[in-house]
Amino acid sequence: MKPAQRLTAIIEREDDGFVALCPELDIASEGASIKEARTNLIEALTLFFETASSSEAARRTRYGDDFEATPFFLA
Repeated sequence: MKPAQRLTAIIEREDDGFVALCPELDIASEGASIKEARTNLIEALTLFFETASSSEAARRTRYGDDFEATPFFLA
């Protein structure tokens, strides 16, 4: 198994809540707090990796064919 890839989380305040974005995969989520937005983003990423094909994951990331869907660390 390849080493885990690091993914970025950008969390910004938006109106009354927070938006969390993983720019490598263009996946986003939201929450009422930073912690909730981060937790929801991790859940969205987990669901993506559980359902997306390897080719879809590779297409959406800058890592291309070297990208392995799991495990991941959100930096």
